[in-house]
Amino acid sequence: MQAARGTSLTSEEAAGPPDRPAPRRRLLLFAAVALSAYAADVLSKIWAVHHLTDREPVPLLGEALQLYLIRNPGAAFSTGLEYTVVFSLLAVVAVVVVLTVARRVRSAVWAVALGLLLAGVSGNLTDRVFREPGVLRGHVVDFLQLPHWPIFNLADVCIDVAAGLIVLQALRGISVDGSRAARKSRSAVAETEGEE
Repeated sequence: MQAARGTSLTSEEAAGPPDRPAPRRRLLLFAAVALSAYAADVLSKIWAVHHLTDREPVPLLGEALQLYLIRNPGAAFSTGLEYTVVFSLLAVVAVVVVLTVARRVRSAVWAVALGLLLAGVSGNLTDRVFREPGVLRGHVVDFLQLPHWPIFNLADVCIDVAAGLIVLQALRGISVDGSRAARKSRSAVAETEGEE
């Protein structure tokens, strides 16, 4: 039927979707990335508070990367200083959304991306909850400084890398469940043709 319509399938397409690892393996990857990145963020902040408080910038890679401790009550670029509680509540919502989406993960790249996103959001949320001046108003510990860039932390790095991976997967047309947009379109067309 498809050959008659001038459409040919490659051997890969004819064989159907590739076998994907069991969802459990992807969930374990997601959990491992989230827990290890979260631990790295929390431990690095504890170290920074202990060793960098009341110190001038410490060169790590000359002036290209320095360690300088600040406590940030706002969002990126120290904006929205009066909305700390709002940022905290949005972070709680983000954690719930990531955990919900992660239940459907079948792609290794998506598992890593969601794990990093959860670690980053949770890392900064931990500061908002447990650090001074109080619950949901705590200041985030930032200590990594690049030239002409706001001071940041490992949680911010996790969020940025996660965002890059999510954009990459979107451009490749790969969904959280590991399916490709093109394959979904062909399936929808095939179902429509079957109904005719």
